[in-house]
Amino acid sequence: MAAGVVGAVTGYASSFTVVLTGLAAVGATPAQAASGLVALCALQGVLAIAVSWRTRTPVSFAWSTPGAAVLVAAGAGGVAFPEAVGAFVLCGLLVVLTGAWPALSRLVTRVPAPLSGALLAGVLLPLCLAPVTAVARDPLAGGAVVLVWLVLRRLAPAWAVPSALVVALALTLERGPAAGPVAGSAAAGAAGLGWAPVLTWTTPQLDPLVLLSIGVPLYLVTMASQNVPGLAVLRGAGYPDPPARTALVGSGAATVLGAPVGVHALNLAALSAAIMAGPEVHPDTRRRWPAAVTGGVTYLGLALLSTAAAALVSSGPPLLVQAVAGLALLGAFLGGLASAVQADQPAEHRTAAVLAFLVVASGVTLSGVGSAVWGLLAGALCYLWLRPRTRSAGGRP
Repeated sequence: MAAGVVGAVTGYASSFTVVLTGLAAVGATPAQAASGLVALCALQGVLAIAVSWRTRTPVSFAWSTPGAAVLVAAGAGGVAFPEAVGAFVLCGLLVVLTGAWPALSRLVTRVPAPLSGALLAGVLLPLCLAPVTAVARDPLAGGAVVLVWLVLRRLAPAWAVPSALVVALALTLERGPAAGPVAGSAAAGAAGLGWAPVLTWTTPQLDPLVLLSIGVPLYLVTMASQNVPGLAVLRGAGYPDPPARTALVGSGAATVLGAPVGVHALNLAALSAAIMAGPEVHPDTRRRWPAAVTGGVTYLGLALLSTAAAALVSSGPPLLVQAVAGLALLGAFLGGLASAVQADQPAEHRTAAVLAFLVVASGVTLSGVGSAVWGLLAGALCYLWLRPRTRSAGGRP
């Protein structure tokens, strides 16, 4: 039970600012962003309880934190929120199809690791630069947030991001509402949220370019950086045959159902899964599943507090909130970058991955299609062109 509570609270506190930042980047109002956070907590809590209880396996779920970073990268293109909601629906449908159709699952897992790592790192780079920008623009506030994170990263790593968030919120309360027309409107919207959890409906709109620019990268990043590692964590914890189909179909269906109220992507947890499924929970693998159930119940409780948390975060300086989100994503950025350029990969893999990373990080938009798609396409073409040719028995390539 303790592992479930710790896993849920740690996962929530360390990344909920990333979710709010991502939803706001694609045009969500403070009320719509708060609705998404409430729905994400509630749905992943219900999924964890239902799947873990039914399979007697500690299966925990989470929102796609890298997926929220995809939204930040796509927000520069001026996306309307109803169009983004349509992309959320597509992402959920693709996850359902992956769980139900093994051939698609095999195809996704065959994407070279350096390319998927480069896609993840390129998407995360703009947010990971936010702490640097915050210190440059506001040395006192930005420096305090980064300093607290740095000290706790050495002494108590699990509390580094939550502590940085507390400092950011304390500075927000001290300074009052953020200044400026954009920040002022966000603060005004946040002031009207109240404390009670409220769901806000947004009818999806299907724009082909937005589906391609957001829906497809959101699906690929969620699968490569969340679902695949989540299954690997369960296998490493002593569950050689985790309920992959049930988890994928369930999380994909929940994403489709929750998209109109702001759910961008639900997936298997990785970090919190390690907390709730490891040997520290119980020596017997058959008796660990209640930890995931407790984590699900905790998320239901956190859903009740999410509107208040969103109101507090939305009333503060956006750059300070983004700085905390960037600090929370540094580990994921490092993992993606290391996967892209790891030394044991062939040179053509690393070259293609670096090209993909540069294109994605550039943020360029061509013909209405975002940089994540162009970066993945450029990396794939470079990989195919540089790949050594195999020769047949007759000596012909």
